[in-house]
Amino acid sequence: MKRIVTIQDISCVGKCSLTVALPIISAMGVETAIIPTAVLSTHTMFKGFTFRDLTSDIDPIMDHWKKEGFKFDAIYTGYLGSFEQLNLMHKLIGTFRGKDTKVIVDPCMADNGKLYPGFTEEFARAMAGLCADADIIVPNLTEASYMLGIPYVGSGYDEAYIVDLLKKLAGLGAKQVVLKGIEFKADQKSLAGVRGKIGIASYNAQTGRISWYFHRKMKVSFHGTGDIFASVLTGALVRGLSLEKSYALAGDFVVESIKKTISHEDYNTYGVDFESAFPMLLRRLSRETVSSR
Repeated sequence: MKRIVTIQDISCVGKCSLTVALPIISAMGVETAIIPTAVLSTHTMFKGFTFRDLTSDIDPIMDHWKKEGFKFDAIYTGYLGSFEQLNLMHKLIGTFRGKDTKVIVDPCMADNGKLYPGFTEEFARAMAGLCADADIIVPNLTEASYMLGIPYVGSGYDEAYIVDLLKKLAGLGAKQVVLKGIEFKADQKSLAGVRGKIGIASYNAQTGRISWYFHRKMKVSFHGTGDIFASVLTGALVRGLSLEKSYALAGDFVVESIKKTISHEDYNTYGVDFESAFPMLLRRLSRETVSSR
């Protein structure tokens, strides 16, 4: 069985970070090791949450794993809450990266033009340094802008702008870039048939290939969908799917999860019902895995 390690926090209530990464990647048939960076009573959408920092546990965990000789097919980092944790990720990647280990960095720190509370532009520059260690990075437009130190452009951009952004992100050092949350308006120069949809673009720095995938835009948004996307992408890559098939599956699973959520009359706003969307995920994964052989 393939094995990944994912490093991010645990929110005891609220579907994000490890509480989505662990069940999703495990359901995809991949052994999922974890390093929790912190434990929160709920995710940060709620007020008054408790927080326990686990940074001091990360080094001892790595030391034990090194003694045991554990190996990983992928290393996947998510929300990291401090410069010290970023530095520890450099060490972890250097210690456990084998010649075939995929390193996926999701630079969770910003959205909708703003950094999350507690983060700074200096932290964004440090996150860009971690992206240099990655094979694949999966930022949204806001995170991309902060890591590159350029103004955030939330609308009015065209295809050429996105292509330029992808290449600049690859300049941080990652072999492949997956950029989320792209939306072209009707009056913009863009790919045919994608107006009114939201999507993903990728760039392979080694081949120069640029790929696009657009899907239905849902009218509602939920906390944690970026974590779901990155988790499905990681699981699919480790199961042998191409990057393009992996992020298409991830995007479609997020949409299906939102559809399942809003089908309930009493749905809550702090997390999506991804559990009910598992049949779709596993059917697609099985079909795509067979076709990739």
